[in-house]
Amino acid sequence: MTGKKAIVVQSDKTLLLDTHHPDFDEVRKQIIGFSELVKTPEHLHFYRITPISLWNAAANGMPLDSILSILNQYKKYDIPKNVVEYIKRHYLSYGQVILEKVDEENMRLRINNPKIIEKIEKFTADFAQKSEDGTFLFDKKYRGELKATLIHHLIPVHDIAGYESGNRLDIELRSVTLGGQRFALRYYQSEGVYSFSKWKEGSGVIVLPCGAGKTVVGIGIMQDIKEYTLIITTSVDSVRQWKRELMDKTTLTEDQIGEYTGDKKSIRPITITTYNMLIYRKNSENGFRNMDIFGRQNWGLIIYDEVHFLPAPIFRMTTAIQSRRRLGLTATLVREDNLETEVFTLIGPKVYEYSWKTLEKEGWIAEAFCYEIRIPLTSEGYEFYRNANNRTKFRIASENPNKVDIIDRLIKRYKKHHILIIGHYLTQLREIAELFDLPLITGSTPNNERSEIFDAFREGRITALVISKVGNFSIDLPDADVAIQISGVFGSRQEEAQRLGRILRPDSGKSYFYALVSKDTIEEDFSRKRQMFLLEQGYKYTIVDYPDKQEDDAFTMPVVLSEITE
Repeated sequence: MTGKKAIVVQSDKTLLLDTHHPDFDEVRKQIIGFSELVKTPEHLHFYRITPISLWNAAANGMPLDSILSILNQYKKYDIPKNVVEYIKRHYLSYGQVILEKVDEENMRLRINNPKIIEKIEKFTADFAQKSEDGTFLFDKKYRGELKATLIHHLIPVHDIAGYESGNRLDIELRSVTLGGQRFALRYYQSEGVYSFSKWKEGSGVIVLPCGAGKTVVGIGIMQDIKEYTLIITTSVDSVRQWKRELMDKTTLTEDQIGEYTGDKKSIRPITITTYNMLIYRKNSENGFRNMDIFGRQNWGLIIYDEVHFLPAPIFRMTTAIQSRRRLGLTATLVREDNLETEVFTLIGPKVYEYSWKTLEKEGWIAEAFCYEIRIPLTSEGYEFYRNANNRTKFRIASENPNKVDIIDRLIKRYKKHHILIIGHYLTQLREIAELFDLPLITGSTPNNERSEIFDAFREGRITALVISKVGNFSIDLPDADVAIQISGVFGSRQEEAQRLGRILRPDSGKSYFYALVSKDTIEEDFSRKRQMFLLEQGYKYTIVDYPDKQEDDAFTMPVVLSEITE
């Protein structure tokens, strides 16, 4: 390492990292442990140090001295004093407020910093009572509400009150799957299980790339705990995928696993449901009638699959079940609604994470090649675009009819591969499916029909399909190795990561991700925002400028204008 002049630390807690510095990759990996990527112009990466980034660093055992040492080692100029004070204040605030169990009905807050006692007394007056020794006593039913209240005032609570045990359940991992394959946890999956099991707070989040086997990690933790478990996931397809994996890799029998969906409502020692099922209600005046599933069994563990997707009503319910161990599984903690603090507080801090590119290098997930193809609008399209508001401009750009030609060329180029054409606008998706005579899956596709299409794709009877945003989340299509993204939800970093994740498991070891973007439009700006999380993981997008007319062989050897590495 040169150890010099890679970072400019600004007084607004922003870090500017020089992308041309010889130690750029190494520095990037170190500072992401206590900061968050904000934007990526050509020559600099902008990171921001936030309270939650510092709390996660503290929760994960990253020493305060290490944070300051990294900044001092790579600073270009002196670090502003207010930044050092900010880092120390928020880092050290984790652990100043300790939540402990008193007895079966009561808990208390122990405050290690006398300066904040008065604040806590004010913020918790509705449900906590200050005692003579300076602690605060409260009924255990307010455990989640108290934590949520204090986090909104930048006071993290270190919860060591423990958890209640659920009903016992005999569950072991198979050494040979039902399919006859040898099975054992990969080393990083074992690390994830161990990290969760030893975490004294009992709850937390494990972050692993799509395709790295987060479901298997969850199963490993279930085997370690051996108690009744509620699994909440994103779709009926995911429910069935979890059930297949549990049957294939554990000693559980089918009558021990229940599905709680629109099709089936069976509650068993292991029950799998969806977020939509739990928050379903007939209208705004009715309550969430399925929410009481949380209390129907003596659960020892609640698993929140794709925890970054967690709807707000589930957060509210989660405040009431803080006595149960909670496991969040996700590929990214990025939330477009900025509710990362709720995940941190109500589910738990990040207890284990493994790098996307490291897993790629080790061969556990596919090597991904990412391209952004910039396509001109038609003359008529530009005329409509110039006179539209921003939201309409985005839709015009997203539904650019010139994208059809690129889709055609990509389908022909990858005709021996398994292709997912993914988009957001249903009208556009229906047109593409009809034009190329491909099956289409949307949220309204019946579950049986959806399963038949997925089975045909897995078995190779069809090699391309069109899919809406339902494809953003866990679907079991291990042969998919090409994704063509034709439209998306504005600048969603989360969605971009999920869509790339759909093609990271092919046996070929290589996958190809194409984002089709209308040139010189608002879609380019949103595309940059979408790519930000994956850029931070070390991925690169090759930018291809696609002229109005271009021969097939020219597209095979595209004109690369630039590679996004910033």
